[in-house]
Amino acid sequence: MWWFLGTLAAMQLYFVRELLAAYLLFTFGFAALTMVVASVYMLDKAWEEELAHSAKYSRPVLAFARRGWSFAEDMTKRPFRRPGSQPVQ
Repeated sequence: MWWFLGTLAAMQLYFVRELLAAYLLFTFGFAALTMVVASVYMLDKAWEEELAHSAKYSRPVLAFARRGWSFAEDMTKRPFRRPGSQPVQ
């Protein structure tokens, strides 16, 4: 009972209330920061898993894109006119 009465008297002091309020604010701040860091970490892991999963199925698409890219490079290296043709006047 004396502990309870002592605690009640201490709660009435302004300094104790102020410390408890600061503790509560810091707790909320650190909890929010922890949630942000945890969500970014989980998004990173999910992105990594999805890339690993999609790499299995994207090989044919990538091969097709590489063939198209090499075809486009070959077309840009060819001259516009045939060798020995008359220049345009």
